[in-house]
Amino acid sequence: MPYLLGLGLVLKIGDLMVKNVITLQPDASAYDAVKLLNKNRIGCLVVVRNGEIVGILTERDLLERVLEKCRNPKETQVSEIMTKHVIVGRPEMDLLEATRLMFKIKVKKLPITDGNRLVGVVTLTDIARTTNVDEETVGLVEKLSNMHMLPQQTAQ
Repeated sequence: MPYLLGLGLVLKIGDLMVKNVITLQPDASAYDAVKLLNKNRIGCLVVVRNGEIVGILTERDLLERVLEKCRNPKETQVSEIMTKHVIVGRPEMDLLEATRLMFKIKVKKLPITDGNRLVGVVTLTDIARTTNVDEETVGLVEKLSNMHMLPQQTAQ
């Protein structure tokens, strides 16, 4: 059942996604990525080459693949530490469909594409801000927010 707001409007991911997506190139350093994350006060960067999504880099990736392994962030390229297999959503997805997808693939950040063009990113935080009316969605968001306790998959 679609997520309904107020006057019977179906909330689509395209309505709540962040449209100004911060991206970087795969040959950027982990150090540059951290500076970009901090400057923009965000938790992930979409990695693009020639306009095509080739990966996503999250704070967790940096913690696990750089800091924990004592790698030099100025000498580590984003392409070495990013998650390469990126699942994307579509702007026309309804809120519940996107939440289910994020839970199924165990991600907290979902790039949104229209065709092959990156048009936004939706995060668990974005979804949580809109879930105060739909109990099923609230339950999914709660499970998703605790997914770090589930067995981890390795980066590809």
